[in-house]
Amino acid sequence: MGGAPTIRGMRIPVATVVAMVADGMTVDEILDDLPDLVVEDVAEALRYAAEAVRERELPLRPSA
Repeated sequence: MGGAPTIRGMRIPVATVVAMVADGMTVDEILDDLPDLVVEDVAEALRYAAEAVRERELPLRPSA
């Protein structure tokens, strides 16, 4: 997967699962689309994404 983080070493990128959540899919819908996953996989993908964002320093734009 080119170094992209994946779910439990499967060929399912964390970004795919996070995008599905962002698109408004329920956990049940995600599990229907990706039957190799379990509920905890979706939760872990979100935890991973939250931690990845937390570690970044984002520059603040000057206010007007």
